[in-house]
Amino acid sequence: MENTNVKKVGLVLEGGAMRGMYTAGILDTFLKLGVKADIAVGVSAGALFGVNYVSGQAGRVIRYNKKYNSDKNYMGPRPLLREGNIINTDYAYRRVPRELDPFDDKTYKKSPVEFYAVITNVATGLPEYVKITSVFDQMDTLRASGSMPLVSKPVKIGDNSYLDGALGDSIPYEWMMNKGTDKTIVILTQDINYLKKPANKFIANLFYKRKLPAVANAIIHRHEKYNRQTEKLKTLEAEGKAFVFRPSEPIKISKTERNPENLQYVYDLGVKDATARYKELCNYLEN
Repeated sequence: MENTNVKKVGLVLEGGAMRGMYTAGILDTFLKLGVKADIAVGVSAGALFGVNYVSGQAGRVIRYNKKYNSDKNYMGPRPLLREGNIINTDYAYRRVPRELDPFDDKTYKKSPVEFYAVITNVATGLPEYVKITSVFDQMDTLRASGSMPLVSKPVKIGDNSYLDGALGDSIPYEWMMNKGTDKTIVILTQDINYLKKPANKFIANLFYKRKLPAVANAIIHRHEKYNRQTEKLKTLEAEGKAFVFRPSEPIKISKTERNPENLQYVYDLGVKDATARYKELCNYLEN
């Protein structure tokens, strides 16, 4: 589907770790049906999985996660104890994309789609939006975007260190709209009734208060910002200023889901929801 009647279409991808299989299902359906964006921004898993939409690699996200998530050396307590990251850095960010299930960086770099990843500066607790021109060259930026607090070490990029983009901006639709988009598609990984609960203040302070107080503060107040974002997004949706995909049923898998069948179920839910609302999306983009 060519977006011939609009100037710029923006695509916003929430994170959510393995709930991102829902996003992958929607994006693969977009590739199949020809839904095109001009600019995209991803947070955490939204960034890590979203780059495959730009490279045109439908099926890759669900394939490699089903294959490698169950490997104890890939994700879980073993890499967490060994290197301080719940996901093995070398395995996930070098071996998989370069050797085991190659990412097509060549096609990615040729794509006209501008793709940005959100990362959070640990010194300020504020989000930064980084344009990804090469996945291989900027793998550390993508890794930082998906580095969940408490179970990941900050990623050093230049003179600064970064963690999960969701700490700074979980759903960056306002940033996207400020980029001059005429139409904005938002993909969430929580259902419409979801309300984020406060994080454990004691744990946040225990881990970060002394050395990284801005991170502790971001964790403690994240639920407030997130819930404000989702409420405002409902208003924008009702006004026709955004088109929002949400899971049509609650997603109950864990952030580090290993079961291939559960991953496939969430992915299939994304495919189902995207297919069911395709005509509605076309009307939104064309009107």
